[in-house]
Amino acid sequence: MNKQKNGFEQIRKIITRIRKPFASKQTKFAVNQDNSTKMKARILIFLTIAALSGCTNGNTTKTPTRNHSHELLTDTELSVTQTTSGKVAGYIDDGIFTYKGIPYAKAERFMPPVPADSWDGIRSCRAYGPTCPQGKRTGWYSDEMAFSFSWDDGFADEDCLRLNIWTPGINDGRKRPVMVWLHGGGYSAGSGQELPSYDGRNLADKGDVVVVTLNHRLNVLGFLDLSAYGEKYAHSGNAGLLDIVAALDWVQANIGSFGGDAGNVTIFGQSGGGGKVSTLLATPSAKGKFHKAIVQSGSMLKTMESRWSRRIGAAVVEELGITPGRIDELHAMPYEKLLAAGEKAIAKVRKEADKAGFASFIFGWAPTVDGSVLPRQPFSPDAPEQSKDVPMMIGTTIHEFSMSTYVPQLRTIDKSAAIEYLRTKYGEKTEEFLRLFEKTYPNYQAKDLIDTDFTFRPSAIEQAVIKARQGGAPVYTYMFAWESPVLDGILRSTHCMEIPFVFNNADIHASMTGGGKDALELADRMSQAWINFARTGDPNTKDLPQWPVYNCSEGAAMIFNNDCEVKYNHDKELINFIRQFPTRGF
Repeated sequence: MNKQKNGFEQIRKIITRIRKPFASKQTKFAVNQDNSTKMKARILIFLTIAALSGCTNGNTTKTPTRNHSHELLTDTELSVTQTTSGKVAGYIDDGIFTYKGIPYAKAERFMPPVPADSWDGIRSCRAYGPTCPQGKRTGWYSDEMAFSFSWDDGFADEDCLRLNIWTPGINDGRKRPVMVWLHGGGYSAGSGQELPSYDGRNLADKGDVVVVTLNHRLNVLGFLDLSAYGEKYAHSGNAGLLDIVAALDWVQANIGSFGGDAGNVTIFGQSGGGGKVSTLLATPSAKGKFHKAIVQSGSMLKTMESRWSRRIGAAVVEELGITPGRIDELHAMPYEKLLAAGEKAIAKVRKEADKAGFASFIFGWAPTVDGSVLPRQPFSPDAPEQSKDVPMMIGTTIHEFSMSTYVPQLRTIDKSAAIEYLRTKYGEKTEEFLRLFEKTYPNYQAKDLIDTDFTFRPSAIEQAVIKARQGGAPVYTYMFAWESPVLDGILRSTHCMEIPFVFNNADIHASMTGGGKDALELADRMSQAWINFARTGDPNTKDLPQWPVYNCSEGAAMIFNNDCEVKYNHDKELINFIRQFPTRGF
């Protein structure tokens, strides 16, 4: 019992420190540099076959025929295509054209992005570009987390506005659905390459879609609000958000060269990436640049307000001992010093915001309602009118940041000890919580009482309700409940667990999924649902039960597990109870 109590004491500190774990390991390939005429002929034949085999039948996409010879072709001539800045060359990985590190914009520190510089000749875009500088990832200090997530933080540089593309074809006149992935890590960390899951090859191959991932400015570089110090810095608090809009502009201008349809773009993201999706739905400059949206464990209803983001900016300046007249000195300030001052400023101002009763999903480094770039809160109090006609998918995992994942003492907790912990949160209403929990999850384990997520789920349901009440495009909801067998099952259905399934990368990211038969089958079903949604706005597929549109009365949700099923308002009473005890975001 003492060990469990000590575990409880660790929980708040651990959950506060956790950076949303996203990262990717750059795939290593054997290089085939055969430039022979015979090889080129084979590729031309392949391209012809691929171009003729992309027909669709209802909601199920027919995958183009491929050799699956696992050849990697690096011939520049085979992969070159045109962008607005110049020609780029990638490589062909088993029939999928791959481009990495393409500059989509450039920006001075704290300034809005502008178009990338042009270049002469052909630019090699075969390796991931720089990632935004960021603080240390706390997960690296846990061997278990470092193993399972397999983060690849890349190399950091402020010139980080780069994107990556996977596509079945280039320069072929095809108009494939485009899926633009926004990485997690809040607004402080992460990149478009950080997890093995983010590799877009399998998704592009399976669905005949174009997959895009990207980097943008984060933390103090992307969201330091210096607007109080003059018009020059009017948009500094939303620089990172403007980067994403610039990436969507680039997609609109260039994706046709990569076989994509600029008129059918889906943005999707997880955790902080889901928050970015939520925010873009209310960002005027993003209107019309995407057509469908998926929020995975990141329903951001409310973000920063300028009174607090400006206060953080002022606290940073104070911490560095810079007078308002010398504000431009921040441009040359070493990043590490600037970030340290920023973290101290956030901790200071958070206390002020807590006393004032202000709370948001993420406090500190996040977009701010500035009346210009972001005129209003994303989904508070209602859904933004500008995205009324944008279909949405919204969901969470059942465990998210499960306590037993991060605190070993809690992995074998008994029911009495779990109830003791619950009393610290629910007090005299603990018995009511137990009654509703047992009604919702009758076959639960004792650790489910402390592991089941009540931070992300209430916001996801609220966002779905707000979207449904708007009476525009449909919204679909889901819960991911599959539990990983990796590391003796400690990961459960943790935060990020659904990502390898969405990208059809359960095998590539086996350190998280285990890569077994169950994982591969579920990945096949889930990735097809995401592909179908990107193609038509409807996630239904023949391999899943009928997935109804969400409405406020029935509350339909697809439960993803070994046996997928649709449930109706299955946790409504429990969530309504939980709302009496709001949990602060990250």
